[in-house]
Amino acid sequence: MISIKRNLSTTHILRNFLRKPATDIKFVLNNHDLYKDSILQRELINTDSLLKELDELPQIYSKLGALDHDINQIQRNRNQLESQIKSNKDQLNVLLPQIQDLKSKYKTLQRTKTDLTSKLESTYTSLPNLLHSSVPANEPEITQWINQPIKINHKSNHVDIMIKKGLLDLEQASMTSGASSYYLIGDAAMLERALINYAINMAQTHNFKFVLPPSLTRLGMIEACGFRPRDMNGEEQIYKTGKDNDMGLVATAEITLAAMGYNKIMNLPSSNIQKYVGLSRSYRAEAGARGKDTKGLYRVHEFSKVELFCWCEPRMGDEALESLKSFQIDIIQSLGLYGKVLNMPANDLGNPAYKKYDIEVWMPGRESFGEVSSASNCRDFQSRRLNSRFKDREEKLQYLYTLNGTAMAVPRVIVAIVENFYDETTNMIKIPKPLISYMHGKEYI
Repeated sequence: MISIKRNLSTTHILRNFLRKPATDIKFVLNNHDLYKDSILQRELINTDSLLKELDELPQIYSKLGALDHDINQIQRNRNQLESQIKSNKDQLNVLLPQIQDLKSKYKTLQRTKTDLTSKLESTYTSLPNLLHSSVPANEPEITQWINQPIKINHKSNHVDIMIKKGLLDLEQASMTSGASSYYLIGDAAMLERALINYAINMAQTHNFKFVLPPSLTRLGMIEACGFRPRDMNGEEQIYKTGKDNDMGLVATAEITLAAMGYNKIMNLPSSNIQKYVGLSRSYRAEAGARGKDTKGLYRVHEFSKVELFCWCEPRMGDEALESLKSFQIDIIQSLGLYGKVLNMPANDLGNPAYKKYDIEVWMPGRESFGEVSSASNCRDFQSRRLNSRFKDREEKLQYLYTLNGTAMAVPRVIVAIVENFYDETTNMIKIPKPLISYMHGKEYI
């Protein structure tokens, strides 16, 4: 999941077609300081208001407990009065006003309870996940280097190289589809297909089941996964559609893969980890000026992406995340790209992420490293909002942990391959060895 900082609206409520998220207020109250620390370290745009609401939770919870007591007492009193009337109807005129008074009090207390419950649920759904103890505070931590630096004999970027070779058309795409759009042509289109097929085949050898999920889904599903339609500046990040703007184009297949578990009791395999790999077109509005990122394939509105998604028992969460990271390292290593693995800091995590690894590879045209994959452990953040559960060894229903990771963010990997493996003396791009068979044996473009 590529992180987008989001404004957490405390008045946000999941779309009404979804079941209400399963709140665990006692867990929040028992871990108040950890949630406070998570909010502060993530540097959220609405930190002050969210901290205030977090601090109000104990009082709301206590009030709800007192209301339940009062409501139950009213019901007991009503039952007693009604029993007296049944045994002695002569008391009807005497007791009826008391019953009506109790009914009025009951309605008032129920309205108060509904309002407080809504406030409690709204605060709960706005809270970010907790943070793993190993998550850095402000700066990424390099945990591993991948391959050695590549010797480059040119100073061209992927746009110049690909346009010169007739592989990319940005001008026509801009006229037909707007800025940050592109045509991949000929061998570049073949390269995209090769990367997709290679990533899917690699995933299948690691027991991921292949899925073709929808790219269009209900906004409620998008929000339940932790993606918000607007970013911190109020700019649109999700393309909305539908008669009432109640549908959205997914920013990643993570969303519709997660939705496969909506309102389900899932049967996990013997490994206790259910693994899927999904291919989709992904859509990101990405509004606003982004300098050198706006030209070329690094940051675009629509692209192909191969996504990994896992459900697992809670005790398997850390192991599953390390497994996703290892798979991603294998992919980058096999393509011969020079990169680094980063344990991402709290201030770079999306709301659902408990811990996240990014992999960045060297992109000579940018004269810097660029992100090509990420892997996140979301614990039960998504499953509580999607009601995804399993039966544990004692046959008790528990909420699953969900994890996601990039198998192949196609345009960015194309950027890296073109810029690293272009030879200015021959005007040719070398194809990484694992992709040659997917390119019909072609070793160069």
